[in-house]
Amino acid sequence: MFESESKLYNIFISHIGQNEEEYNTFTEKLAAAHDFEFKNYGILEKDKITGEELQEQIMPVGIVIILSGLYNKYKDIIKKQIDIANKLEKPIIVIRPYGMENVPPELEEAAVDIVGWNAPCIVDAIVENYLE
Repeated sequence: MFESESKLYNIFISHIGQNEEEYNTFTEKLAAAHDFEFKNYGILEKDKITGEELQEQIMPVGIVIILSGLYNKYKDIIKKQIDIANKLEKPIIVIRPYGMENVPPELEEAAVDIVGWNAPCIVDAIVENYLE
């Protein structure tokens, strides 16, 4: 049995609020990944969220996933998510914008890994970089 089959991965997926198409597409893709179970601690109950609430969401996770396609539009909140992840010493995986190769340099610097939208590559990056 593979390690990923028997383990629940606690993750935080960057989010801005409800009804963000890129976020919804990403979580659906990850949920459909074969032999991979996760719990997303990012809570989408409201559009405005405080730094304290973000910290509470990021604290229990083993990895933070940043959707770089949201960065230009929501730079401030994503920077806050990255700052909190760094403060809590959580590894960060950056997901490239769909169909693109480049990510903003500040995201590249924050990341332990950068991957595209291929579900097996995303799962591998989570498993390899997950902080127990």
